Amino acid sequence: GQGNVLVTPLQLAMATAVIANDGTLLKPYLVKEIRDENQNIISKTRPKEIRSGFIDKKNIQTVKEGMRMAVKEGSARRLADLPVKIAGKTGTAQVAGEESNAWFTSFAPYDDPEIVLTILIEKGGEGSAAAVPVAKEVYKEYFKVNSDAEKRE
Repeated sequence: GQGNVLVTPLQLAMATAVIANDGTLLKPYLVKEIRDENQNIISKTRPKEIRSGFIDKKNIQTVKEGMRMAVKEGSARRLADLPVKIAGKTGTAQVAGEESNAWFTSFAPYDDPEIVLTILIEKGGEGSAAAVPVAKEVYKEYFKVNSDAEKRE
């Protein structure tokens, strides 16, 4: 947006996860589990809490509802036809003298989150036009679903 806000995609994903987790900040990790050649689990990563209870639950619920509305009828409505309830926020980060960066951060399913997804497309323009379609493809693959529009074709 406007002004000097410096945030990495990982930082935004962590902030989104705090909302999805009702105010609990978890340490991010890249590897869920390690398996041997026979697919036996050798090691499994467990979520580690960094901090909790630092945001009023009422405020978290208000933000969650707003993020859900962005998908139901706002700037991320391209995701509304997916059978999984998604909550998200689009963004357009303006860079002086350059095309804007497109952002979208989200979580799903809305009622029982299991994934946070943050998309940044450098010089991609508006988040709703560039980042949301990418997110839709990721969610379709993650949840193995097709949109209602594609089912009619």
